Amino acid sequence: MSRTVTVGLDGSPESLAAADLAAIEAHLRAVPLRVVHAGEQQPYAYAPFAAEAVALPGEDRSARMLHDVEVSLTHRHPGLKITTEQLSGHPVTVLSVAAREAEVLVLGSRGLGRAAGRLFGSVAPAVVGRAEGPVLLVRAGACVAGEHRADTRGPASWARPYRDVVLGLRLPGECAEAVLEFAFDAAARRATGLRVVHGWKAMPSPWVGEGDESAMQPESILTETLRPWREKFPGVEVTEEAVIGRPGSHLADASRDALLVVLGRRRHHVSVGPHLGPVTHEVLQSASAPVAVVPHG
Repeated sequence: MSRTVTVGLDGSPESLAAADLAAIEAHLRAVPLRVVHAGEQQPYAYAPFAAEAVALPGEDRSARMLHDVEVSLTHRHPGLKITTEQLSGHPVTVLSVAAREAEVLVLGSRGLGRAAGRLFGSVAPAVVGRAEGPVLLVRAGACVAGEHRADTRGPASWARPYRDVVLGLRLPGECAEAVLEFAFDAAARRATGLRVVHGWKAMPSPWVGEGDESAMQPESILTETLRPWREKFPGVEVTEEAVIGRPGSHLADASRDALLVVLGRRRHHVSVGPHLGPVTHEVLQSASAPVAVVPHG
């Protein structure tokens, strides 16, 4: 895995918001930012960050877009190392590879829409369903525009640091270390708390032996699950919230007061095509905050 944050750019308002958020993420991780555009995807007729686009003689629209965004991000995020690259190939394939090569891939998302269960109407959900690395999705205006500020003491920072990172966790069964590490690390880097929203699936599990009633208690499982991560990240204040009903709806509600929502996605090792569970579908469709989907298993 390369020490970079990568953002996929197509010129849409969502991808421009993603580029800004990716620059912040790169600052938080102290790594370079890589801005990529898939050659088969024509850029939107976009409004660049600056008031006027800079015309580059002899350059195509893709190169001009990458140049404009690089200039704007350099101005908005001084000191950040930024590279741009045009990549050949289908956007979903190209960005899935980029996700595997980066610490995190950032994409703009329009939400999934009502037909998401049958059709992928945009590149982002298809990439999330295939990616081998974490993918961070953001909508235009959701939590980027107006939600962070340039701090005179350093790079851009979140304007509302009291907002928590929210982790959606299903118990028992989803205690993947990659998801937990991503969530705790995200809260630590943002100097904020971690709110663990967990649902309890009361049914037989490989973790639970017959007659083992203590193991059936969600509080004890959650405590043991979080204990090593609390020790590793002692500065992160953790709160726990048990939910009944549809967890996706609870997480969408929690996103209104969150800096970031973190979800896990189990990898599928057979060729079944892109797969997103119902909770991820619902959160991506209606979340107000950026959503990170972390593959595991």
